[in-house]
Amino acid sequence: MPRVIQLESLFVQGVDGVSKNSYSLNRRDWLLGSSAGLGAIACNAMLAADGLGGEHHAALAKRVIWIFCEGGPSHIDLLDPKPELNKLAGSPLPASFKEPITAMGEKGAPLLSAPRTWTAHGESGLMASEWIPNIGKCLDDIAVIRSCWTNGINHSGGVCQMNTCINVAGRPSLGAWVQYGLGSANENLPTFVVLCDNSGRPVNGPRNWGSGFMPASHQGVRIQGSEKESIPNLASPAELTPCRREEKMRLLETLNRSYANQYAHQTELEARIKSYELAFRLQAEAPEAIDLASETEETKELYGLNKKETQAFGKNCLMARRLVERGVRFVQLYHGTGSKWDAHSDIEKNHSRLCLEMDQPVAGLLTDLKRRGLLQDTLVVWGGEFGRTPMSEKGNGRDHNPTGFSMFMAGGGVKGGQVIGATDELGLYAIEDKMHVHDIHASILWLLGLDPMKLSYNNRGRLERPTINEGRFERKLIS
Repeated sequence: MPRVIQLESLFVQGVDGVSKNSYSLNRRDWLLGSSAGLGAIACNAMLAADGLGGEHHAALAKRVIWIFCEGGPSHIDLLDPKPELNKLAGSPLPASFKEPITAMGEKGAPLLSAPRTWTAHGESGLMASEWIPNIGKCLDDIAVIRSCWTNGINHSGGVCQMNTCINVAGRPSLGAWVQYGLGSANENLPTFVVLCDNSGRPVNGPRNWGSGFMPASHQGVRIQGSEKESIPNLASPAELTPCRREEKMRLLETLNRSYANQYAHQTELEARIKSYELAFRLQAEAPEAIDLASETEETKELYGLNKKETQAFGKNCLMARRLVERGVRFVQLYHGTGSKWDAHSDIEKNHSRLCLEMDQPVAGLLTDLKRRGLLQDTLVVWGGEFGRTPMSEKGNGRDHNPTGFSMFMAGGGVKGGQVIGATDELGLYAIEDKMHVHDIHASILWLLGLDPMKLSYNNRGRLERPTINEGRFERKLIS
């Protein structure tokens, strides 16, 4: 069943005596119809809270942590070794390859070597470069997808599509669809949370976690994870007494509701009202949820909180674990906020620094989730908006590569220790078991128990679906 419950309007004879429809209703019929309609509204609200309207098959995952490396990490330097690339370094792209359309690349640029040291890890023997040794130790729990592709050739389009399934603005983010489809598992915490690793602004800003044409209440809530005050203004000022605060909240509620009743179509105000209500409840539960002081020193070291390089992102990863174990359904962690992974020049310096910041916290998160029994039903997704080309840019950098790149998934029913798909011998194009962003989103939703073709929202008479009527679940993820 689609999530939307539609109620037909009942029109009765107006005060001017003009019939508003082709049939009339007596008072008894009108009361009966009205009571049934109100009951349906209440039923829809309860379905939204419990998430019963969007669940279509048994879920393998209950929650998602998406680690978004903004700017585009180089797959051929991290998870997809290409020895042929090193052999041909300095040469032009072979004639057998079609020159790709890239955002700002130098046409005819020579191939750039990937001088990585690759190590086979665990029982699976999966390969990881020396830039991500800690993630490498977790590869038996990871499914590496080497055949991703997207339509977004620049950061705005790429980030937009990886978040909303399309490379132009206007659609809900995946987190918003998950909140809409599954509802809340803890009414005292946001269902969809976003944390950035610095005070910067991701490309597209809040649009990345927006609700698009759905009610604004489904958008993500950004927490300033790496800042001193994670949730600004969470604690009331000392001079504001509980009685005074309650009086102010009642007045604000009265004014907001009065305005909302006049302009019911403006969902932003309804979302603001709900945010105030959530903020009130947050004051009771959020301080404990985001307080890392109660964690053991061993746990803090696991995430790298004892090192300057890993402290900021390690804190966010640890906070993500605390949030999901308290019922938050979708947590998105931005690393390299502000397209820091965008290595058009000096990729060696850029990626070595960013990998140092990211590798231990991500591995710590996977390890911690597993030992707490949370990894089995927590889906962890890692990747950026695209990869990077085997051709050079500015002599020692790489351009955007939307035609073939790597992501990985772990937990949430995913079979670890496997590689899905492949790129060509240079890492330029996905050639086997290709997974478009539509397929990635469809797979995440399926693992959560949601059928992307059944989960729908009525947008002005048109049933909209999260993957725009495209995308397939990649069954190799669980086989």
